[in-house]
Amino acid sequence: MSEETRKCSIVVFSGDMDKVFAAFIIGTTAAAMGMETTMFFTFWGLKAIQKGTPTGKGFFGKMMGVMNRGGIDRLGPSKFNFGGIGRWMFKKMMADQGVTTLPEMLQMAIDMDVKLLACLMSMDVMEISRDDLIDEVDDVVGAATFIAEAEGSEINLFV
Repeated sequence: MSEETRKCSIVVFSGDMDKVFAAFIIGTTAAAMGMETTMFFTFWGLKAIQKGTPTGKGFFGKMMGVMNRGGIDRLGPSKFNFGGIGRWMFKKMMADQGVTTLPEMLQMAIDMDVKLLACLMSMDVMEISRDDLIDEVDDVVGAATFIAEAEGSEINLFV
């Protein structure tokens, strides 16, 4: 494969801060290395690309939207969250070490033209509308569209 056609595709399935962080580290690194990079956000991963406003139309959708509004800065770690204290603790520890923040990683991905795709089926199930997503999401697509995108990728990851 030539340099121009090298591709990396990442499925972001988790909404945990540490896992989303890992996905963005890999995605931005691939983009920095000149790879055409696509990130497909599905189920809880959608929380990373939501604006952070309550979502849902029906009872269950509204309850889910209240319990987990999403938003890149609201994601908690997969371990030791302790009702939100863990999120604060990890952010503090990362700042103390000069680590780039998760919102900065998202902006870096946007600035590097990483393609951000949202899963239509997951959005339907979780009652999340296109308006609930950040404006920089490139498209809302089904799995078949992502598979076609990922088919020519050298690197395919599931985070």
